[in-house]
Amino acid sequence: MNYHVLTLFPDMIIQGLGESIIGRAAARGVISVEAVNIRDYTANKHKKTDDYPYGGGAGMLMQAQPVYDAWQAVVKTIAESGRDAQKARVIYVTPKGKPFVQEMAKELAREEDLVFLCGHYEGIDERVLEEIVTDYVSIGDYVLTGGELPAMVMIDAISRMAPGVLGNEDSGESESFSNYLLEYPQYTRPEVWRGKKVPEILLSGDHQKVEQWRLEQSMEITKRARPELYEKWADENQEYFIRKAKREERARKRELKREQKKNSLQYPL
Repeated sequence: MNYHVLTLFPDMIIQGLGESIIGRAAARGVISVEAVNIRDYTANKHKKTDDYPYGGGAGMLMQAQPVYDAWQAVVKTIAESGRDAQKARVIYVTPKGKPFVQEMAKELAREEDLVFLCGHYEGIDERVLEEIVTDYVSIGDYVLTGGELPAMVMIDAISRMAPGVLGNEDSGESESFSNYLLEYPQYTRPEVWRGKKVPEILLSGDHQKVEQWRLEQSMEITKRARPELYEKWADENQEYFIRKAKREERARKRELKREQKKNSLQYPL
């Protein structure tokens, strides 16, 4: 997975993604992160990349020329590496974009090259967006001072889906949103902390019961915190409720037999 970030603040990208899991993955060559300084491609001798918007209005607008030339440099780099530059998706991070969710992270993780375009000021000249952008994406209904933080958020989420990034390859599939359910509670040593004990089921060694407990916890948490996600999960997992009803019916029958046997021993005919 190769990331190319078009930005006015390349150090922010490199430093922000150079630590922890993502930084280690980059050091191992599992992913690569290239921060391209848009200022390096401006034709202005003062390195300006912005100007006043036509029609008036507050703030400044990033110009088309430096953005386009920076993108062209990335296309050239990808082509020289032997990969298909025409397939590289260009993601413009903007509040006007499609919401970024886990399914999108999985989809983008299948790409070989991703280009992130980070805007600033009041945005970017529409003409260059029409020319190069393939995806308009938002990380939430709020406005930030620039696109670098959203780009880093998306790169982090996407990278976790890429093979070899996480130490435990199952981690990415068991986390929140991987199947519409939020993640279950987790515990580690000590067994008792400030009077609070780890749930007994997690100490039982019965992996089947542990998995069932975790699923039920995820369902309950999701139903309470994100009912719309719970409904999606429920719609796709009707078989679970059928199996659960059958289990409960068998349990009731066993309990009824035990009661009948107990009563027959207490009150023999």
